[in-house]
Amino acid sequence: MGQTARVNVSRPAPAPPAAYGRDADTYDRRTASYQRYRRDAVDALPLRRGDVVLDVGCGTGLCFEHLLEKVGPTGHVIGVDGAAPMVELAAERVDDHGWENVTLVTAPVEDASIPGTADAALFCATHDVLQSPAALENVVGHLRPGAWVAASGGKWAPRWKAALNLVSRAVHEPFVTSFDGFERPWSLLAETVDDLRVTEVALGGGYLAVGRVAG
Repeated sequence: MGQTARVNVSRPAPAPPAAYGRDADTYDRRTASYQRYRRDAVDALPLRRGDVVLDVGCGTGLCFEHLLEKVGPTGHVIGVDGAAPMVELAAERVDDHGWENVTLVTAPVEDASIPGTADAALFCATHDVLQSPAALENVVGHLRPGAWVAASGGKWAPRWKAALNLVSRAVHEPFVTSFDGFERPWSLLAETVDDLRVTEVALGGGYLAVGRVAG
């Protein structure tokens, strides 16, 4: 794909959860405990040097560094997010590190003009996106056949772990529009990609799902 100038595309979008956009400057600190799971999700993608990867719901770019370690200087990361304050901070992160192979798209995932075709897609803590058929269709439509997909985030633990679910609700509520589908957040993704394999993490309060686009 080569070096590409960063792209910022503003489109009308449903308002994201207030804390997600409004409190963007505290997002990194508030979600710092999730960083190990972000890294695990990136590691679950068998990325190679030169690959192009979509970071869907990229937020402030907390996955960029590890993704770029995988794809190298000849690879490319395309970050997509509908919250402009988050993308602004992601752009600052890109500038601070001097990364020239990152493209940022500010748009709801459903409507995002994603440049080119990617080799993989990452969904980290993107519950709302995973509940949107239109968003998934747009992302998968920009993946090559056989591309890898990894998703990670929170989920309801078994009902007998009521205390854990109370904690999960408090942690995720500022960042999701609805808890619909929180029992199996990957359900729509499983209908979109082949052989989706799901592993529970965080004592059952989280998951990591990995699959491939049909070849």
